[in-house]
Amino acid sequence: MGRKFFVGGNWKCNGTSEEVKKIVSTLNDAQVPPPDVVEVVISPPYVFLPLVKSLLRPDFQVAAQNCWVKKGGAFTGEISAEMLVNLGIPWVILGHSERRLLLGESNELIGDKVAYALSQGLKVIACVGETLEQREADATMDVVAAQTKAIADRISDWTNVVVAYEPVWAIGTGKVATPAQAQEVHTSLRKWLATNVSSQVAESTRIIYGGSVTGGNCKELAAQPDVDGFLVGGASLKAEFVDIIKSATVKSSS
Repeated sequence: MGRKFFVGGNWKCNGTSEEVKKIVSTLNDAQVPPPDVVEVVISPPYVFLPLVKSLLRPDFQVAAQNCWVKKGGAFTGEISAEMLVNLGIPWVILGHSERRLLLGESNELIGDKVAYALSQGLKVIACVGETLEQREADATMDVVAAQTKAIADRISDWTNVVVAYEPVWAIGTGKVATPAQAQEVHTSLRKWLATNVSSQVAESTRIIYGGSVTGGNCKELAAQPDVDGFLVGGASLKAEFVDIIKSATVKSSS
């Protein structure tokens, strides 16, 4: 069974209404592979989710960048999974390194978030990845496995989970894991899933790469057998995001 290529665009904390409309217009006009070749998910800031959803072409989906760990209530500033479902938002990004490092979200909290979001019917892009210090200490797989285990301990159905491997040292730095480095971690992560979850989950779960992906390096990365797509940061705000979506043809033609 082939895994459908997946490209997510994480806009992070960027944009005005006018800028958002321009980006969406560019995406709507883009000639990209059909939905049976590539799944495209755009993740604007919360305040622009309804706007983007109303304007975006129907073959592209939208995602929130985070959601609360349980049902709504007295949690000032948080957005619940139920609210996202109510708005017709199908996807959410959880465990992004910026949430882990800047806001102190633990592996356990992220595992709980993933489980709760799935229980409410959301699909999840679950992020894992190591810092530069951890990579230099040869702890990459220990870190990534621990992050993944916190999710695996809490869920039994991986159908609606995409795992995003994002080496922290490559996010927004211009440094990119080489295709070989990306493939090595993706392979190890898939083996971990086979050993600790099931061979079926390991084979079917999409593992995408994030970390300074650009129109210039996407094809070489996409050619790696265990790289099933990308979670794109800065480049998703630019026209080159269309080229990254088109890199799905590297997989479909191989």
